Amino acid sequence: MRWGFEEEKLDQQKIDYLKDLSKIARGDILKMTTVANSGHPGGSMSSIDIYLTLWSCARVWPDDPYNPDRDRIVVSHGHTSPGVYATLGRLGFFDVDSAIAHFRRAGSMFEGHIERDIPGVEWSTGNLGQGLSAGCGFALAARLLEKKFHTFVVMSDGEQSKGQVEEARRFAKKYKLSNLTVIIDYNLLQLSGPLDEIMPQNIKEDYLSEEWEVLEIDGHDHQAIYQALRKAVKNDNSPVVILARTVMGKGVSFMEDRYQYHGKPLKVEECKRALEELGLEDDLDKYFNLRNSTPPPRSAIQRPEDKVDLITGNPVNYGKEEKVANRNAFGKALQDIGSLNKGEKGKTPIAVFDCDLLGSVKTDGFAKACPEWFFEGGIQEHNTATIAGALSTQGVVVFFSDFGVFGVDETYNQHRLNDINHTNLKLVCTHNGIDVGQDGKTHQCIDYAGVINNLYGYRIIVPADANQTDRVIRYISVNPGNFFVGVGRSSLPIILSEKGDPIFGEGYEFTYGKADLIREGDQATIISAGSFLYRAIQAWEILKERGYSVRVLNISCWSDLDSEAIKQAAETGIVVTYEDHNVRTGLGTIVGSFLMENSLFPRFRKLGIKRYAGSGLPDELLKMEGLDVDSLVNTVIELIEKG
Repeated sequence: MRWGFEEEKLDQQKIDYLKDLSKIARGDILKMTTVANSGHPGGSMSSIDIYLTLWSCARVWPDDPYNPDRDRIVVSHGHTSPGVYATLGRLGFFDVDSAIAHFRRAGSMFEGHIERDIPGVEWSTGNLGQGLSAGCGFALAARLLEKKFHTFVVMSDGEQSKGQVEEARRFAKKYKLSNLTVIIDYNLLQLSGPLDEIMPQNIKEDYLSEEWEVLEIDGHDHQAIYQALRKAVKNDNSPVVILARTVMGKGVSFMEDRYQYHGKPLKVEECKRALEELGLEDDLDKYFNLRNSTPPPRSAIQRPEDKVDLITGNPVNYGKEEKVANRNAFGKALQDIGSLNKGEKGKTPIAVFDCDLLGSVKTDGFAKACPEWFFEGGIQEHNTATIAGALSTQGVVVFFSDFGVFGVDETYNQHRLNDINHTNLKLVCTHNGIDVGQDGKTHQCIDYAGVINNLYGYRIIVPADANQTDRVIRYISVNPGNFFVGVGRSSLPIILSEKGDPIFGEGYEFTYGKADLIREGDQATIISAGSFLYRAIQAWEILKERGYSVRVLNISCWSDLDSEAIKQAAETGIVVTYEDHNVRTGLGTIVGSFLMENSLFPRFRKLGIKRYAGSGLPDELLKMEGLDVDSLVNTVIELIEKG
């Protein structure tokens, strides 16, 4: 059933239908949380009238839940999943009895917080404060894809105190996202007590200060909800927020306006009493029996995969005499890809996000070439990371570039939620490692591998020079999934073969997961990557002059190692990893784990960052930290001479 927003008012038949369905759905909420003995019934009951009206009128179709022209509905306060499941189940997206019986059961698709695997759910939520940012991403998708769908974001009042919400409000206003509507369940209660006691805030004034249109309604009046939504959808001037006054636990007298029921399910006898008050059948035994006698349901519907159609162009070949920063090579490749596809009919749109660093991260060339695809998020990294992630699920190729300490360390939680939502984000971070130098320890991101490898769906690539960087960027632009590309700040020499030719230049094709044998040797293997590879080659040259035969291996793909290359390295009897990264969590630890798991026991040494470094030129800092070329040479000789 879909009514749309064409009629000025809902007729009485529809109002009566929603009233009856709301009562039934409240029973569903109480039953599923009681059967699970877990969950958040109070907020679900205050939001249910909003949910039923919204999903009944929005352009969504239970028999075609992934229609590309559907409206996008984001529920930011994902703990109200009982209300969402009751709504979607009663409107035909799935069997509601299955949701009631198997809510929060291990293996069930009906998890405690809403998940994107559920038909009708657009974004997995639960981490409060991120839903509006995701909504901005969906609203941008409509613009870039030239579609007419509207994005609705339902939020709690408590989460309005989160800084990311303010970031998203500003972004939505700046980019005139009039196809975005927020509905706030304004029940004035949070998990621990009244809103004004937990953290006072001026929600209406905050939205007005960002020049949103603000509507205020009774959040349990279906007609008022409908008319506010209708007005918002037809507003072409600005984003709209609807403050919907509601009552926690609405519909059951002993639950109403009591914060204790925010996250507390009713006991069986309490639930029976509540069902009687609602005038609903007490069929709890039915659902207890279903839970115990039937397997937990899993989502059978697969979202369609978005096909990427981009012209990647020809790689740039940087010459043997050049010194080029990898960040510059990234920017040049990105600008090239954008320019080649701009205005080409049928090509996948590209979106590039920046946080007030475009000149440093080198997205400025793209911004000039493709201004309609470039989005300046300002110093709002949390919001930008989520917008970029959500947009990347909508058939748009999305790059987000930032310094490592901001794009990785500061936004870990946002990338974790992106990962859970199976995004396709291309995260390119510059200024990593103590290669950053004089900016000092606050800006030297030395922990990106340990952080990113906590995310199951992100793949780390650390290119060695400008040539490899160029090819990596063209590769990730047309391959699905989340990629992290880490580069430094400094200009680096082009990696050359023993004959003096660029190894990653003409004729080289980047293959994800493949290591590169840079120098031959049989007494030991130095494994390195990124800005340290050329230094490893310098060490090789010194060792060769002193009569030692050492192999140098470049591992650019840190999430999926080249197993054969590592096994061959182990056969030399000595493996030394050498990196501009935290020695506890970097390439050395990744390689060391592989060696142990495969029962390979060469003499093994990790050389990496052991503390936060200070300010200074990179080479000065490396010497202070025992990571200069001479220190690497001495380590290798020591291991060889020990026999």
